[in-house]
Amino acid sequence: MLITALISLVALVVGAMVAAWWWLDSASEPFATDRPETAQTAEVALVLGAAPFLDDGRPNRFFEHRLDAAADLYRAGKVKFLLASGDSIHPSYDETAAMKRGLIKRGVPAEAIYRDPAGVRTLDSVLRARDLYGLRRMVIVSQDFHVRRAVWLARQHGVEAHGLDAKGVSPFDALDSWARQFPSALKAVLDVWTGAVAQYRGKPVHIGVDPAD
Repeated sequence: MLITALISLVALVVGAMVAAWWWLDSASEPFATDRPETAQTAEVALVLGAAPFLDDGRPNRFFEHRLDAAADLYRAGKVKFLLASGDSIHPSYDETAAMKRGLIKRGVPAEAIYRDPAGVRTLDSVLRARDLYGLRRMVIVSQDFHVRRAVWLARQHGVEAHGLDAKGVSPFDALDSWARQFPSALKAVLDVWTGAVAQYRGKPVHIGVDPAD
């Protein structure tokens, strides 16, 4: 009986994760593209962060491809500013500084790049973009599975969000990242239902008026 109950519970949780992923993916698909030239226009693009390097010291291709896509979007004239949002809370780990350096190397002017250092998870990045940076319309840049979740979260919170899918990485090369999209989708749904808020506060920044840091 116990084993049967455990199997049923696992099946229920797995089913909920897959259903949440399908819901978010289907709802967000019409608002995303993988071509910068067909992306929607907005004043600002929200570029979601990732670790610049893997545990073994190699460059993280998720990170590199996101910066490539963001720079292409800027060069295509679809946005005027980029908001690099990532985890830079701890002095020893600074995603957004690495993102800004990488974007500058790709030809984006420093004054067009703003940094949100407290984008510690996707929900935080979205809510802080809305509440601290005043964004009510934006293009979100990341890999497709991440974009779908972020666009869904943004639209659930009253932001007209569109997505640009950066080049991905084979699931065989990044199985953990690929698998995480399912529990992350369920967590996103639960966050919306429970009214979860961003973990860190801050003072408002007016992009295009206040200087980029």
